[in-house]
Amino acid sequence: MANTQGPQGNQDPAGNTQMFRAFVDEAPQGRQQAAASSGPRLGLIIGVVVAVVVVAAVAWLALK
Repeated sequence: MANTQGPQGNQDPAGNTQMFRAFVDEAPQGRQQAAASSGPRLGLIIGVVVAVVVVAAVAWLALK
């Protein structure tokens, strides 16, 4: 069996695992915040699409 606590001063890998788990546990909260902020972004996308349709309609009527 290998000695994992050598005199080299290696860090405990359990600490890294705990930090990783804390990071993973926080990730869904960040996604919820991103989903909540997608409302204004969705409105902007719809506005741009409507503007393109209006410009296309005006150009079509002008060339008709």
